[in-house]
Amino acid sequence: MTNSPHLKNSRLNLPNFLTGFRFIASPVLLWLAWHGHGVAFIWLLAGTFLTDFLDGLVARLLGQASKFGATLDSWADVITYLTTAIACWWLWPTLVNRELFFVILIIVSCLLPALVGFCKFGCFTSYHTWLVKIAAGTMVLSLYTLFLGGPNWPFRLSAFICILSATEEIAMTFLLTEPESNVRSVFDVLKRTCSKSK
Repeated sequence: MTNSPHLKNSRLNLPNFLTGFRFIASPVLLWLAWHGHGVAFIWLLAGTFLTDFLDGLVARLLGQASKFGATLDSWADVITYLTTAIACWWLWPTLVNRELFFVILIIVSCLLPALVGFCKFGCFTSYHTWLVKIAAGTMVLSLYTLFLGGPNWPFRLSAFICILSATEEIAMTFLLTEPESNVRSVFDVLKRTCSKSK
């Protein structure tokens, strides 16, 4: 039965395989970038972003959302963003140098909440807030706008959205007494904190 507790809690499931694709794709993306295969890089990167969108959706549809899956997804996000930054620097150094400040903002927004979470809880957080999803979506769309020679302001705007989402995650880490997964927003945490204090 697909709804058995054993299968539901198994780490070997479709959502985790989709997330795992990003771990496999990262060294391939670096190899493609190092050898100057820009078009292949763009297509494979699109595939990694697609699996990032699908893994959480599939997990919810199949009832296979788990703390392990959320943590795995957060690790995959960090690796994908760092890989993308390095690979883009190899492929389009002029473009990256021009947008370097905003690239750094995006990298910091990815690493700092994880570092703060590790310092407090001894593990990396995996909140997956709505703001993080919006930040990731705008970053992907604006990145491809840059790839296609479009304006740079969407990418710069997405960098500030990423910083906002990181700020929210850090605030949640300070508010929570133990790590949680799949928390929608800091307002949910505040609401629960206020209700407990009454």
